Amino acid sequence: MSTDAELESRAVAEASREKAWRGASFIRDLFLGRLRLDLVFPYPLDEPERPHFRRFYDRLERFLRDEVDPAKIDETGEYPVKVIRGLADLGAFGMKIAEEYGGLGLTHPEYVQVMKLLGSHDANVTALLSAHQSIGVPQPVKLFGSETLKQKYLSRCARGAISAFALTEPAVGSDPGRLESVAEPSPDGEHWILNGEKLWCTNGTLAELLVVMARDPRNGRINAFVVEAGWPGVKVEHRCRFMGLRALANAQIGFRDVRIPRENLIGDEGDGLKIALVTLNTGRLTLPAATTGLTKMALEMCRKWCNARVQWGVPIGRHEAVAHDLSDLASWAFAMESVADLVGHLADRKDVDIRLEAAAAKEWNTARNWRAMDEALQIRGGRGYETEQSLAARGEPPLGVERMLRDARINLIFEGASEIMHLFMAREAVDKHLEVAGALIEPRATLARKLRALPRIALFYAWWYPTRWIGWARWPRYNEHGTLSRHLRYADRTARRLSRAVFHGMVLYRARLERKQAFLFRAVDIAMELFALTAAVARAARMGELGHGDARSARVLADVFARDTRRRIDHLFRDLWHNDDSARYALGRAVLDGEYQWLERGTMGVPWSIQELVPASMKAIFAARAREVPAENHHARETG
Repeated sequence: MSTDAELESRAVAEASREKAWRGASFIRDLFLGRLRLDLVFPYPLDEPERPHFRRFYDRLERFLRDEVDPAKIDETGEYPVKVIRGLADLGAFGMKIAEEYGGLGLTHPEYVQVMKLLGSHDANVTALLSAHQSIGVPQPVKLFGSETLKQKYLSRCARGAISAFALTEPAVGSDPGRLESVAEPSPDGEHWILNGEKLWCTNGTLAELLVVMARDPRNGRINAFVVEAGWPGVKVEHRCRFMGLRALANAQIGFRDVRIPRENLIGDEGDGLKIALVTLNTGRLTLPAATTGLTKMALEMCRKWCNARVQWGVPIGRHEAVAHDLSDLASWAFAMESVADLVGHLADRKDVDIRLEAAAAKEWNTARNWRAMDEALQIRGGRGYETEQSLAARGEPPLGVERMLRDARINLIFEGASEIMHLFMAREAVDKHLEVAGALIEPRATLARKLRALPRIALFYAWWYPTRWIGWARWPRYNEHGTLSRHLRYADRTARRLSRAVFHGMVLYRARLERKQAFLFRAVDIAMELFALTAAVARAARMGELGHGDARSARVLADVFARDTRRRIDHLFRDLWHNDDSARYALGRAVLDGEYQWLERGTMGVPWSIQELVPASMKAIFAARAREVPAENHHARETG
């Protein structure tokens, strides 16, 4: 059973999500059993390059090569002043800002190309620029701000005024229903008075401008504001340091009676969380692109090393085990780039809603990049684990694989942790079903409401369900794509199979489906794999149509990737219905309740109690939950 707090948090999140679809969605249609090839074919490869973009790209590439030393930035844990100034002089802080406000006005595909370049060189600089213009002031003001706000802040950002995004709090991560920062109107109505504390604000120690989310205590609605870091009451409380991204200017920021001019409200009152979510749709384009650049860099390092390093008389790349690793790196890099470039182009289309594609690209590319960097370190062996400073001191090329691995780990957490991305996509996966049949599984729905919904439900599923079984996805369909056509036929069949599986899960679990996260996550993984497979095949096929010089090798990459992906998908389908989810969940709950504390004996131990590990701002919540659900009854309450 769900507690009142859980229901309230879900209600806030549900009220804030975009309910209307502004255009077509490849992944949404996958969940409904339709393979929308028209959204990816022809794959966008032949668009002319703008001279304006090429000049900026070439200047940035030279600047990175000459002025940005990733090893030094990592070692010192700071951004050199000359680097920040140089980026500002190049216009890099205004990449996504329109030219009328002093920015470069790059398209999303152009932005993706820049982020691939940055990602291949230095993750710290990538994070600096990404947080500024993807989730910082430029994007939400561009999408939702008044003309007054645009005139006031966009040109300032384009010139190099760094911005940050402040949503997370010490006691609140991805649960907006518990947001504690508040902003209420002043007595004269001319200002908002902001009080609260924000955690993990990337760029926070450098920022001149902040986007801050806060709750209106009068009605509980969340608002978004532009706050200037120099205003009285704004204070950087702490500089956060991390395993990787050691120069990241990340801060815990306090707000004490900060007076925000009324016109600095972004959008309408109550739109704060919606603004954050919509901003992230295109903001998430950075990480798929940056991780693609990093993976391509890792591929080049490993290729060269596998030719140079000899073991048992032959280069190590000639051994089958290592050759398989190189095959994975190459096919993953091709698929990752196919996904990143495709989503970049979809983002500029007015007839496409990319909320699922952006989330899938972020989640799939970052997860695959983490595997790729782990493989790269393994291939480099001890030299991969050794720091680049140590390698250089011994006279070897300073390839910083261990630094890249450390930096890459945050990508599975940045801009929505993997679990949150899965939950977000899972909610959208069942959106149509909830629209049609939500009354039957809604815990609070009355019997009368359920009975009224039955005719509409019966009418929809009488047509929809049989058509998820019927459809021709065998030879000769898609034959125009040659040897790759079999993979498209597989994707077509599998889309219908996925939609049936999601529907069967709803019928079986009903209101309990939201708690069957393992089931939902596998369904989401299948959709993401199908998206990546289709993107890779579409790109290779288009290269062939255009007579691209690398078309043949692209077809090989797409084919090998698709073969491997199909095995993964088939395995995920088996695990949907044949798994040990219940046993693992029961064991996990028993561990949580302390039944296996005996297993922890024989170590030095963790010197803090559970209560001491809870942030101060969460102690009241923790105590209330302890009173509400006694520890010994947690499992019974959950499963009852």
